[in-house]
Amino acid sequence: MGLFFAKDEKPMQQQQKELDTPWRNFSWGQKEALQQKLKNFSTSHEDVKDIKILVAGQIGAGKSSFINSVDSAFQGRITSRALVNAADGYSHSFTRMLKGLSIRCGKKTLPFIFKDIMGLEPEILAGSQTEDIINALYGHVKDGYKFNQEQALGHNDQHYISDPNLSDQCFCLVYVIAADTVQFTDDRLIDKLRIIRQRISENGIPQVIVMTKVDEACPLVKNDLRKIYKSKKIKEKMEFCSAKVGVPMSHIFPVKNYHEEIDTNDDIDVMILKAIEQIVHIANDRLEDSESF
Repeated sequence: MGLFFAKDEKPMQQQQKELDTPWRNFSWGQKEALQQKLKNFSTSHEDVKDIKILVAGQIGAGKSSFINSVDSAFQGRITSRALVNAADGYSHSFTRMLKGLSIRCGKKTLPFIFKDIMGLEPEILAGSQTEDIINALYGHVKDGYKFNQEQALGHNDQHYISDPNLSDQCFCLVYVIAADTVQFTDDRLIDKLRIIRQRISENGIPQVIVMTKVDEACPLVKNDLRKIYKSKKIKEKMEFCSAKVGVPMSHIFPVKNYHEEIDTNDDIDVMILKAIEQIVHIANDRLEDSESF
């Protein structure tokens, strides 16, 4: 027997997933405007030509895919400059070296650089991974450094920068967390994030969360990305993240990375570009305040 509903009534399952009104205002027609704003962006300090942003996250969360998706949104085609492991069930980070990736829009190189770092693994001792991330944020780690799971980068290592200048430093830490598995995040990983957050907050470095795989976490969003801010499930997952890691909701940005697509999509692009606009401005605010730290 089929199920029947009044004209304006929705199935109970859909009612639970879709809110009546969006819980965050969002304009889907701002892609070109966002691209132009970011193309015209300039840093707040004359000695820093490009703002460095460190991207960290649990293995498999889509950290490198996010950087590629940012590049794709500006290039207008699918790119893969940050290497990604497509194998199922991988248990170790595919990214082994610190690498800075600039973003281009046409022929112009934009004034921000994403630093791709080794994925966080719960099994690895907290000391080595947390210290390497903190050192990278403060500009002590040279590009090309190969991470050592056994110990953090030492002061005597050739890849260690003893006295970094402003242009070496990162001004924002981005945590990439997968929406479909956030509730199963290992407590050991959460502890690492809390340690990092506490240490860098003392020096005013802001942190944001990019929540990936929203389409895999919510069928409503999988069918229509534009319903992301009407999704009760996505809102609950963001609230869970905020409570667990300590990052405010205003600094959490849900996105869908490019994964199986062979062409770019305006809705995917606009969500990524809006996240980047916010991240870049948050980082630039920290750069502007750098003299007070």
